[in-house]
Amino acid sequence: MNRQAYANWRGHRISLMWEPHRKADPADVVTSVHSYCFYEGKIVLVHVKDRGFNIPGGHIDPGETPEEALLREVYEEAYVTGELAYIGAVRVDHTENEKFVDGGKYPRIGYQLFYRMDITECLPFMRQNETLSRIWVEPEEVPYVMDDHEIALLVLKEALNQKTGSGVAGTK
Repeated sequence: MNRQAYANWRGHRISLMWEPHRKADPADVVTSVHSYCFYEGKIVLVHVKDRGFNIPGGHIDPGETPEEALLREVYEEAYVTGELAYIGAVRVDHTENEKFVDGGKYPRIGYQLFYRMDITECLPFMRQNETLSRIWVEPEEVPYVMDDHEIALLVLKEALNQKTGSGVAGTK
């Protein structure tokens, strides 16, 4: 599978490049953080309003580290906590996007950071935030449930090969 793909996000053609184990440079603009979260051999997917089923994640609030933001997002969307291990980044490149607007919400080149979480606590699903539901799927079923670009499957493959332990311990 190719490490580069193109995605159509709301009519914008965007280049995506999977960079496993790439460490974020201080000059990089990190636009979001995401995690494949594992519990008893299954992966949690959340149904976010207007986006369908996907892995938990989101934007970093001012003053948060990427790990703090991810722990918050995973809790808010899936109501789970756990231990994180960093697995890599997706380079999101708008250079070929004819509709790109300089100075807009996203940079011309930004990064989405990806982690694996081994869930240590699964809490009751409260539906208090943007997610409508959560489901547990076998890893091999993810491509049939999650409607996303092919890079997401490369990230999943890396998550399956990665174990936590030296990562960030999550608490809530």
